[in-house]
Amino acid sequence: MIDLKALRDDPARFREGAARKKIEVDIDRILELDQAHRKLMTGQERARAEQNKISKASGPEIGKLTGQLKKAPEGERSAIEAKIAALKAKPSELAKQVSELGKQVDALEPELNALLMCVPMPADADVPVGESSDDNVELSQWNPPGWDSAKTFEQNKGFAPKTHLELVETLGLVDFERGVKMAGSRSYVLTGLGMRLHQAVLRYAYDFIIEKHGFTPMSVPVLVRENAMEGTGFFPDGRDQTYHIEESTRGAGQDLFLTGTGEVGLMGLHANEIIDEASLPLKYATVSTCFRREAGAAGRDTAGLYRIHQFDKVEQVVICKADEGESRTWHKKMLGIVEELVQSLGLPYRLLHCCTGDLGVKNADMVDLECWMPGRGEMDANDRPMGAYGETHSASRLYDFQCRRLNLRYKGESTGGKTVFCHSLNNTVLASPRVLVPILEMYQQADGRVRVPRVLQGHMGGVEVIG
Repeated sequence: MIDLKALRDDPARFREGAARKKIEVDIDRILELDQAHRKLMTGQERARAEQNKISKASGPEIGKLTGQLKKAPEGERSAIEAKIAALKAKPSELAKQVSELGKQVDALEPELNALLMCVPMPADADVPVGESSDDNVELSQWNPPGWDSAKTFEQNKGFAPKTHLELVETLGLVDFERGVKMAGSRSYVLTGLGMRLHQAVLRYAYDFIIEKHGFTPMSVPVLVRENAMEGTGFFPDGRDQTYHIEESTRGAGQDLFLTGTGEVGLMGLHANEIIDEASLPLKYATVSTCFRREAGAAGRDTAGLYRIHQFDKVEQVVICKADEGESRTWHKKMLGIVEELVQSLGLPYRLLHCCTGDLGVKNADMVDLECWMPGRGEMDANDRPMGAYGETHSASRLYDFQCRRLNLRYKGESTGGKTVFCHSLNNTVLASPRVLVPILEMYQQADGRVRVPRVLQGHMGGVEVIG
């Protein structure tokens, strides 16, 4: 959630920010409701203060008159009673006024809060402006020794590549037919060494982020309440991508939702907490099963392991002080971690700076890492794919957007004892089985077998070659 005071001070920034992200939100209506809300709140506070003042001042006077009333002759009693009634009536009238203003505030807040939930975090000034992912800007490329990105796979390796679909079928690594039989489209069953390779990359990535880079391992729920999804910025915008379990219709108190990333659980850990500044930054990592409906992705990557409903992901989250420089430094560090990881796997990749139209609601900045996948891309004259980059990682800088929604704050020496909203960042360490696509395709051999990357062999029981 954005800072409402910042929106009041500079509404043009948020209008432009929403327009550049292609998100429709009525900023003028928010300002109108906010002004009315503040006016009502001010009136309520004044009425309550006046009520307390009069009640305090009239108490002794009512006591004095009550004493007089007991001793007063019959002819004077009605006048004294009238004075007592008048003194009691004024606070009562103000109490009614406070109550009525409160009702007006309550009636106004749902629309104001609903609109505020739709206001995106404006992109940073150095984010490229664009309409969609087609306008993302390449920042850099990395290639392992012996790989030339200007050449085709066949020119680099000396033989025509198979797609991962062909490889998993011939090597018996995935059973799509039985997966679909049980769970429908975009489902699969990893089998034999396919499952072992999947577990190996996850374990390697988890050990890498924890042992080499000092992140704290955490387990998190993957079935969460709606406030966790709203707090992390996945609702309301991403509701159509989420699996919904309607527990409320079965007698339970709240509906539940399957998370699409461990980020939800990691960020939700400290919702409504005030953290000691000395303990920041918090560096968390988790490995969890993730679920995405892939709504709106009909016809896109419907075959294979690239775009699926259920997968496992190692995720990293950093919660730090509210300092833009520190957030930017952590963003670079987190990208550096996954670059190091992917380089250790020997996979060619590029970094893409996501443009404003591809950022989403919550991100001030985002950089994607895309691995080269020989089985993707346009078809050549022989109706074979020519290869293309495919997203495998995404690192986001959110500043205080999530932490405001989660009411996640800190205080300490630099804040003068005041509470301040934290900043947050997140990044994919590794998602599988998607990462198996470039591994299988890049490590395939001319004889159809697949060599296991050296760093994974220890997690595969020493298996060096599949097939």
